[in-house]
Amino acid sequence: MAADHDQPRTKAEWRRLLRSQRSSILPETRELEGRAITKAVASLPMVLPGKSVCCYVPFGSEPGSPDMLEVLHDAGARVLLPIVPAEPGALDWALYDGPDSLADGPLPGLLEPAGRRLGPAAISDASQVLIPAVGVDHAGVRLGRGAGYYDRSLPLTAPKTDLIAIIRDLELVPRLPAEGHDVRMTAALTPGTGLVMLPR
Repeated sequence: MAADHDQPRTKAEWRRLLRSQRSSILPETRELEGRAITKAVASLPMVLPGKSVCCYVPFGSEPGSPDMLEVLHDAGARVLLPIVPAEPGALDWALYDGPDSLADGPLPGLLEPAGRRLGPAAISDASQVLIPAVGVDHAGVRLGRGAGYYDRSLPLTAPKTDLIAIIRDLELVPRLPAEGHDVRMTAALTPGTGLVMLPR
């Protein structure tokens, strides 16, 4: 990692830096990363048949692949996907039941589940939450896009829920600015390393 990463930054500065790095990633590299992340998701030891797992459909430069949803679904997990609320607040959730269960969301290119909405509290039933992130540090501090949807949603999770941020390898950094409301990740999942456990 470049020495530049070791300098203190505000969240906004970190977000600009990491998103700038993402913008330079070639499409073929993203495809390879997506396959690696799907393979890592398939090998997660904590995914159990019948248990709820919250995931997401990758949007824009977010790492991951829609194939990871199929892997979870085929493993027998009850896969829940987020729905962006019309007003700032916690995410709503609905069941994923294959690609045909997805519909266009409020932003161009964003796909959301079209089924019955289960409410923000549905995340409390999840044994794992796979979360998009711009960056994560070694203490589990997560940096998101800045809209605050996950900041409002993650406090609703159960105490022993596995919170797994999906990022690229260079986005796991030594230290990010932390705030009192931040919910710490318990692991990061990257295409190069796979699952990296973080302090609870």
